[in-house]
Amino acid sequence: MRTDGILGDGRRSAINTARNKHKWLVVLGVVLHAVYMLSIFDIFFKTPIVHGMDPVPPRFSAPAKRLVLLVADGLRADKFYEPDSEGGYRAPFLRSIIRKKGRWGVSHARPPTESRPGHVAIIAGFYEDPSAVTKGWKANPVEFDSVFNQSRHTFSYGSPDIVPIFCGALPHSTWNSYPHEFEDFATDASFLDEWSFDQFQNLLNRSNEDPKLKQLLQQDKLVVFLHLLGCDSNGHAHKPFSSIYLNNVKVVDKIAEKVYNLVQDYYKDNQTAYIFTADHGMSDKGSHGDGHPTNTDTPLVAWGAGVGHPLPISRSDHHENTGRFIDDHLHDTETPSEWGLSGMTRLDVNQADIAPLMSTLLGLPCPVNSVGNLPLQYMNLNKAEEVEAVLANTKQILNQFLRKSQLKQSTSLYTKPFKPLASYSSVLRQIEHLISLKEYETAMKQSEQLRSLALQGLHYFQTYDWLMLMTVITLGYVGWMIYVILHVLQSYTSLPANIFCKEQVPNPRSTIKVHLLGGLLMGVACTLLLVEKSPPLYHAYVVMTLFLWTQIFSEYRFLKALCRYLCGKVNDYYLKLIATCVFSVVILELLVKSFTERKLYTWCFLTTGVAVPFYLYRSLPMRSGIPIFVWMACWFLSVFTLMPPQIPENTMFVVSGAMMIITIGVVLRYVELHAKDNRYWLILVAQDSGKLKFPLLFHLQILLVGLASLMVWLSTTHRTEKQELLVLHQLVNWSIAGFSMILPLFSATGLLSRLTSIFLGVAPPFLLLSIGYEAVFYGALGLALIAWILVENAYLHISKFRLSSTPVKSMEDDNRCLELSDMRIPLTFMVFFNIAFFGTGNFASIASFEISSVYRFVTVFSPFLMAALLIFKLLIPFILVICAFSAITKLVQVPLLGCYFLVILCSDVMTIHFFFLVKNKGSWMEIGNSISHFGIMSAQVVFVLMLFAVTNIFTKDIQVRSAQQFSRKKM
Repeated sequence: MRTDGILGDGRRSAINTARNKHKWLVVLGVVLHAVYMLSIFDIFFKTPIVHGMDPVPPRFSAPAKRLVLLVADGLRADKFYEPDSEGGYRAPFLRSIIRKKGRWGVSHARPPTESRPGHVAIIAGFYEDPSAVTKGWKANPVEFDSVFNQSRHTFSYGSPDIVPIFCGALPHSTWNSYPHEFEDFATDASFLDEWSFDQFQNLLNRSNEDPKLKQLLQQDKLVVFLHLLGCDSNGHAHKPFSSIYLNNVKVVDKIAEKVYNLVQDYYKDNQTAYIFTADHGMSDKGSHGDGHPTNTDTPLVAWGAGVGHPLPISRSDHHENTGRFIDDHLHDTETPSEWGLSGMTRLDVNQADIAPLMSTLLGLPCPVNSVGNLPLQYMNLNKAEEVEAVLANTKQILNQFLRKSQLKQSTSLYTKPFKPLASYSSVLRQIEHLISLKEYETAMKQSEQLRSLALQGLHYFQTYDWLMLMTVITLGYVGWMIYVILHVLQSYTSLPANIFCKEQVPNPRSTIKVHLLGGLLMGVACTLLLVEKSPPLYHAYVVMTLFLWTQIFSEYRFLKALCRYLCGKVNDYYLKLIATCVFSVVILELLVKSFTERKLYTWCFLTTGVAVPFYLYRSLPMRSGIPIFVWMACWFLSVFTLMPPQIPENTMFVVSGAMMIITIGVVLRYVELHAKDNRYWLILVAQDSGKLKFPLLFHLQILLVGLASLMVWLSTTHRTEKQELLVLHQLVNWSIAGFSMILPLFSATGLLSRLTSIFLGVAPPFLLLSIGYEAVFYGALGLALIAWILVENAYLHISKFRLSSTPVKSMEDDNRCLELSDMRIPLTFMVFFNIAFFGTGNFASIASFEISSVYRFVTVFSPFLMAALLIFKLLIPFILVICAFSAITKLVQVPLLGCYFLVILCSDVMTIHFFFLVKNKGSWMEIGNSISHFGIMSAQVVFVLMLFAVTNIFTKDIQVRSAQQFSRKKM
């Protein structure tokens, strides 16, 4: 009998006791993946916000008594600055400000470019708190400081989604917001901007009759915030190229002009500073969130008290600067000529820099959580005031660093300090000394350097535990995979019988010593973590990892014997082993890449459609038809990952898919009845198939598929004609779907018969939940799975491997041991498992699948039922894949559970990769997708096992005709 390397020569394992581990191993795998899945929230999504710092007010008089902040939600920089179709400009008032009274530039936002993070950056000076993922991105989970908090009083009017974030719990604030019902995408939303202005105008008018309000408005350190939502709503509803959006830019400019005139007439003291900006832009598709320049580039115009006058551009203003803004855009970006501002100096800033700018204009301390750098180029200060302003900004950021350092030292036995700031106090003293000597340029340079180091120090302590946690988690995954490999080698291969044939039975006392040592290490580690007041999950991570490696080292006798066994092998063996490992890793890495590049599956099946038929063509006669069939099936399936994941509604595709499914079923039944003419099909057919010529069951299943396609057409026609779907139609649809799924249990037990019945049985519910080309994909997936079975069957003959001598026998009672070449089975399964999703949608989110899929079963909004039907639709292709996988394990006589563990091994290789791809920066979609990719792969240990348990109802009775009855001469 042939041997195939490390996984044995096909004989059964000599160590049967290891088989009892599989239940324990499954439980361990579920617990481990559940615990490790939570680790990303301790590593990547911890809040950067700390409390307990003292505010640092600037040591000079405030340039302005009050500040007006106008934020045009969703206003793109290019649409604000560029001319309109008639050659005029959409914002004439603010352009006149740029040319005569103030300074301007582009404010660069950091993804996620959403309203709440954008306003937090502008008003509080820090970017999106990663821990907001725990609140579903709806709110900041940790309280934070802001310019409004530091002000004497804040007046705020605008959206109910923004204004309450900053003023809802602020006692020294006067605010109001319109009802949510006002945000109607069907109308021109520019009236929302007018509403905010009217509220502010009414406030000033009321003050003439209210002495207390008048007195309040005359005080210093006041902030007026008007949130203008119109551009955002109109951009979403009508796109930023629409006349409604572009007209809203003009509305915003007129409001800015009216606010300026109103304030100037009211106060008449020229002690007001004005800042006009936007929280984010708007993509051409009418969306925002990612890091595209149309979303990150927003206008910034500042004027009034404390703000510098316009700066004409000069040669000295241009210099080589390779620095980048927070959105990764280069400094000194050239201003587009069509903006008509080429002669004016453009002063770009990061969005979080606006908060310290506002604070300094009002003479307030910067928000204690701010990470913004004060943009001095916007201010009109003398040299001494400039240094004092930057120093206050530096001390505020340095205080955050010192607080984080203090918190870490208070809970750690040993803390590695951030060395560049080890002597920060002496640097501060030196800066103060330079200021006293009026050496302002040197003091400024040192203050800016210290500020930069403080920001680096903040990042250092924010990621302080990353190395430890990521090392522990990575070692845990690696340990789990090694433990799974050892279990597979011991329980499902003939290797133990080979390497222990002359070895003594392992001494239980030796393993007890290993477990005692492991327990001691766990105790010491937990004690250290307890002393450091580490979170409970830290204990779980460390204990789980140490436990796994204890289990591995407890098998040291087997490991020693395995090393001796490997050392006795020839070079060809090592080449085969290395080639298998490299090929497996390459396939799995391509699967990782396919999560973002669906087209990889197209190239995969195009290549497979050439390589595998070529291999079979050299080994099988052409009359078998298998090479041609494999080529056609692979190339047909490759088409679907080129199609858009958002499936367009097309009933003809669904009906065509039903016809295709019926055709496949009839052809498979014909092949089953005439398999005696083709020796390569005969092994897949039960011996008594000839007695079952077109039984009633097969006819009934074909009828149900046809009836399902008819109901699809009927239901869609009713909905298209705005007619209500009758209750009778819904009852018929439910009946067809439910009844068809139990019929495969009554089909013949031959491999081809049962799989054909399963294919036809789950087709009706899938068709009833289909709206377009996914119905054709179902048939294409079925053809590709048949091709996989035929290839495995052909490989069985080509390798001259013979199964049991019993003509028809359940393979569960006579499984052979796993071989190295069997690794192809779980790898192929992983490819089909992923394309089952990627063929018709986006693996990252159920939201990418059309909700109209469920309308044939329920029309009244019912979120839980609709979600359940949608998930069920997604599971149907998996049912096909796992049924084919189970059938193949019976065909080649390998243990199903052993192959399951190899599948988990493959998925964990991908899980580790996704662990390092988790993002806490970027758009909410990018962050969410990175989390869901990691979570989905982590959950496969449970997900695949559950599907195996469900599909086992259909596949447990499958029987395969023995190949040994066919002589080599006949083959």
